[in-house]
Amino acid sequence: MSRAFVKDWEDRPERPLPRPVERERPNYVTPRGLERLREALAAARANGDERDANYFEERIASAQVVDPRSQPPDEVAFGSTVVVHDERGGQVRLRIVGADEADPAHGTISWISPYAQALLGHHKGERVVVQRPAGPATVVIETIEPV
Repeated sequence: MSRAFVKDWEDRPERPLPRPVERERPNYVTPRGLERLREALAAARANGDERDANYFEERIASAQVVDPRSQPPDEVAFGSTVVVHDERGGQVRLRIVGADEADPAHGTISWISPYAQALLGHHKGERVVVQRPAGPATVVIETIEPV
């Protein structure tokens, strides 16, 4: 086939789409979360990953740092570590953090998540209905640990 019929741009790799950035809600982060965003930005720049670098730059620019120590100690709030138990006696320990900090497999959930939204503002001993992928569950707040 003649090169006259081949488009040059087909030979170039596709540029990945930009990573979507949440703009509807505030970008709350803990001080450690902001530090981790800066580390991720530095790593993206070092690796020449323009897509991730742009994403982390935007997340850092929109970050609203919330010091968990400034939150009420007796109320579930951003940055709190909460221990709840469910109707079957199962116990869950989790910390409520910013969206970029969340790692449910390691016990941190985003303040935006339905589970966190159900707990926010509640106190020790209260029963709360939380929405889970497996369906709603009633949990009792055992402890609230500020940072």
